[in-house]
This record gives sequence, structure tokens and C-alpha cells, in this order.
Amino acid sequence: MPGRAAVTRDSLTRSQARRLALAAQGFSDPPPSVVGMRAVTRVMSRIALLQIDSVNVVRRAHYLPLFSRLGPYDVEFLHRAAGTAPRRFFEYWGHEASYLRVDLQPALRFRMAEAADVAWGSMRRVWAEQPDLVSSVLDEVATRGPLTAREIEHDAPRTKEHWGWNWSHVKIALEWLFYSGQVSAARRNSSFERVYDLPGRVLPRSVIDTPTPSPAEAHRTLVRAAAKAHGVGTGQCLRDYFRLKPKPTADAIAELVEAGELLPVAVEGWKRPAYLWHAASLPRRADACALLSPFDSLIFERGRTERLFDYRFRLEIYVPAPKRVYGYYVYSFLLGERIVARVDLKGDRHLGALLVQGAWAEPAAPTETPQRLWAQLESLAGWLGLGDVAVAPRGDLGPALKALADST
Repeated sequence: MPGRAAVTRDSLTRSQARRLALAAQGFSDPPPSVVGMRAVTRVMSRIALLQIDSVNVVRRAHYLPLFSRLGPYDVEFLHRAAGTAPRRFFEYWGHEASYLRVDLQPALRFRMAEAADVAWGSMRRVWAEQPDLVSSVLDEVATRGPLTAREIEHDAPRTKEHWGWNWSHVKIALEWLFYSGQVSAARRNSSFERVYDLPGRVLPRSVIDTPTPSPAEAHRTLVRAAAKAHGVGTGQCLRDYFRLKPKPTADAIAELVEAGELLPVAVEGWKRPAYLWHAASLPRRADACALLSPFDSLIFERGRTERLFDYRFRLEIYVPAPKRVYGYYVYSFLLGERIVARVDLKGDRHLGALLVQGAWAEPAAPTETPQRLWAQLESLAGWLGLGDVAVAPRGDLGPALKALADST
């Protein structure tokens, strides 16, 4: 394992900030001898959450950060941790829809309590205009849960407000109840639908019995978790991790600085003040090698990604195909302490192949980039149960990867 040094300074080079961030995100941890529940929970003890996304071009986003840090693992460990008692993770709105460490649930109750002000308009309207519907849906869950929306909705009318959703009023009522904390997600089913139940039947008793903290204490708890997951970050970084509001986040940062838990620090090239987690450790080198999904917590705050890695990343899912620069669903390749390449990937289950639809090197990518990337692509394909990696020679790395594919 790379040597580590305690951080006791008021300024950092960009390289030091990168190594702090990678260590905080678990990329400097020694590989486990066995990838089981302990390894999965160790990753979550560091990063606190997994962002959930339904796009399944390669594999749904919440599965990938564990692969990036642990290598091939059995996804049933994640399913068990989030979907069976005693739950280690729970689903709620963290950084968007997320699986979160269950000990953070009390700190998110302030968000549940604010649902009437901050939930989406369709949810608030159902609550305000159809209280009998909301009450009856809650009664259904209490009496018959766990249930999906389809198991309740029958012939309920549907909204057409949001392109691609077409939610029924029952589904919107369930989402209101979920946002406001009156129901929880017991699990996701095979169709990726939330299965709703009462919190008392989902969350561990120790969590249910934890007193609700004040909003100020809740923000301190969440900023602490964000700071541990970042190692070092600006106020914007700490706020974005759990999508917190500016004023209470700034207050929490000031209080944690006063308590000595956050240390003000200047980072080379960063215009905004930064804060170092007081217990962060700084590896002397970084030996990371991983493919990162677009929703990996190392890079999902795009401004931070650019400041740390000199790497500009934009998701092009909603960009018309002729205007895309790199592709529909692009993975970033982390090598050492730098992001050195990006690849447009698709898992084709019909062909039984991981498709590399394009690959591009970043400036100053090392000469071993194609070989190291190829090894990661083969590992990913094997984990996905795909027997082949098929490469299109698009992008400046495409021909080298195709040559490696042709030689295997």
C-alpha cells in the first residue's frame, strides 16, 4: 500500500489535492482478499452514497462505483445491503436518487419535513389537491405493503407533464409519501421499480429510534460526510454532495472550522477557498486504475472534476447524436492520479459483447494507457457476463485498442 502522511499544512499542490481525493474515495485502499459484504460496506463508509440512475447502456450507474474500487463483485451484496434486513443502506434523495448509508437517515429528515416547499410541483399538487388519494395510497401500503405503484394504481389517471415519465396519480402520491418520509423503498424489483413500505418495516430499529437532529446539526452531519468523502473540497463541493442549500451549508462549514474538523486550505489553481478534512491522509503516490461511470462520486461535480484533473467532462445523453463530441454514455479512465482517457461504451447483451464505440486519450496520457485500459475493459466485460470486447477504431485510442482486441 502506498505510504501515507498526515496533512498538516495550509496549502496544497494540485497533485496533493488529487491524491487526497483519491484516498478519500477509496482508490488507495488495498484490494480485499475476498470481495464480500465487508468490502462493500467499507467503500460506503468512505463515499456515503451511490447515485442511482436508470440508464442501462452498460450497467445501471449505482453498481459501477463498487466495481471501480473493488473490481468484479457480486451485485447481490448491494441488493442485500439495501433490500433486506438489517439494511446497511437505504434509498432516498441524497445526490439525486441515491443509496445512502443508513446511519445518515436521521440527518435527512429535515428534507422530508420540507417536502411541502421543496418537492416537485406535481407531488405538491397531489398532496394539496388530492389528500384523500394520498391517504388511501398510504393506507394501501400500510395494509398490504410492500407494494409497487402498479400493484396499487389499477386504472388511476396519468399525468403527461414530464416527457418519458407518464406517471399515474398513484405513483405521484407514492413519490410524495417517499419524499416526505412517510414511506420508504423496501427494495427495487427486477423491473427496477421501487417497492414501497412503511419506514418502520424497512429501516433498522436503531435508526427509527434515533432522535431527529435539528436542521443545523443535520447539516453538520452531512457536511462531515461530504468532507470525509472528498478529502479536500470547496464549499460548493461540500454542498453539492448531498444537494444542500447554500446558507445552512455555509453555517455548517463555519461551525466545523471552529471545531477544528475542517481546516481552511489553499489549493494550487483553485480560485475558491477550500477545506481539508482534519483526519484526511495523503498517499505519497496514487496507483489507481479504474473505469469511472458518469455518475461516480469522484467526478459527478463537474467543476470539481475540472479543477482536480484538468479534465472537462459533459454527459451527452441529451445531446442529439450528430452533435455529440464523444458519445452517448462515456466512461472516464483513471490511471495513477490522472484521468488519462475516455471511452464510449455499450453492453450488447444480444451480441454478448462490450462495445467500445470510441476511445480518446487525454493530453500527456502515458504510453501504457492502451494496455492498461484494455485490461480494465476485459475485466468489465467479464463482470458483465459478456464474452467479448468489440472495438470500433474511432478516436485516437481506437486503433490501438482494436489492435489489442484483434490480438486476443
